[in-house]
Amino acid sequence: MLYSTLIRPILFTVDPERVHSWVVGGLKLAFAIPGVRLLIGYCTKVNDPKLQREVFGLRFSNPVGIAAGFDKDAQLFNELSALGFGHIEVGTITPKPQMGNPKPRLFRLPKDKGLINRMGFNNQGLDAAVKKLRKRKTTAVIGANLGKNTLTPNETAIEDYSKNFDGLFDVADYFVVNVSCPNITDLSELQDQQVLTAILQRLQEINATKKERKPILLKVSPDLNEKQLDEVIEIVRVTKIDGVMAVNTTIRRDNINNENNNISRIGNGGLSGLPLRERATEVIRYLAEKSGKAFPIIGVGGVFTPQDAIEKLQAGADLIQVYTGFIYEGPMIARRINKGILKAIENGQLK
Repeated sequence: MLYSTLIRPILFTVDPERVHSWVVGGLKLAFAIPGVRLLIGYCTKVNDPKLQREVFGLRFSNPVGIAAGFDKDAQLFNELSALGFGHIEVGTITPKPQMGNPKPRLFRLPKDKGLINRMGFNNQGLDAAVKKLRKRKTTAVIGANLGKNTLTPNETAIEDYSKNFDGLFDVADYFVVNVSCPNITDLSELQDQQVLTAILQRLQEINATKKERKPILLKVSPDLNEKQLDEVIEIVRVTKIDGVMAVNTTIRRDNINNENNNISRIGNGGLSGLPLRERATEVIRYLAEKSGKAFPIIGVGGVFTPQDAIEKLQAGADLIQVYTGFIYEGPMIARRINKGILKAIENGQLK
C-alpha cells in the first residue's frame, strides 16, 4: 500500500506535531480545488444502508468515527467527513484558549504502533471553535469533547464544563465530558463519583432548558478498576446521561517494549494505539455486560483493522473511533474498516 510503504516512512522522519500541521494545511488546500471532495469521497466512502446506525437518537451513516484529539480546533471536520467517517469528534475544547504543555509533547512508538502524548488540551478556545463549526458543510455527525482550562481550579471546573456545553450546544450534535485525560494536572480528581455526578447533573439541567435536548457522554479511563467501572455505571444511571466513551489514553507502560522506545526519555503522557487495544475491549465488554447493555458505548483504543473494530462491536460497542490507527494506517482506514464491518454483517458476525 502506498501510504505504509512510501508516505508514512517519510512522514515519520519529521516531528509529529509538524506533520499534523502539514496534514491540516494539505487537506484544506486540496479540498479547495473544485471536484476534489467528490473524487476523494468516491474513493473513501462506503455507502450501504446496512452500515447505518441510530445511536442516542442520532443517525450515523456508518459506525466509524474519528476520535477527539485529531481535530482539536474544529478546523478539519468537513474534510475528514469526506474521508468516509460517519462522525467526527472535535476538541478537547476549553472555554479559554491555552497553549498546552511544553514541546516536545507527542511521540511515536513505531515498533509498537503507539503514540504517547502530553498535549495538555492545547486549543484556540470555545469562541474560535463555535465560529468554525458554524461553517459546517458536512452531514456527518459532529461531537464536541469538553474539558476545563488547566488554570481553572477543580472546585470551579463545573463552570468550565457548563460554559462549554452551553456555548457549543447549537453547533454540535453530541457532547463528551472529558475528565479522564492523564495530561492535565489533578484532572483525575474530577473522576470522583460525587464530583462527576454534580458536573453531569448540571449539564443535564442546562440540557433540559433547551428546545430539544442533545446527547451527553462520559469518556472513561482504561486505568479504572472494576469497582470504579461499577461507579461509572451508577453515575450513568443516576444522571441519565446518554452513553459512555471507552476509553481514553492510559498511563500504563507494561505492554510496550521499553528498550525499543526509550520510554525514560519520553517521560509522562497518555499512551494510545495498538498497546491499548485489548484493555479498551475489556472495558467495553465489562461495561456492556455488567450494565445489561443499559446505555450506548462508543469504543476507541487500538482500532487499526476491520477485525479490531469488529471485536469492539461484538464486545458491546455501538460505534467505534480511530485516532492512532489513522496516523499509522492512513486516509483509507475508514473505507477498509467499513468494508470489513459490512462483510461481517453479511456473514452474520454482526447485526
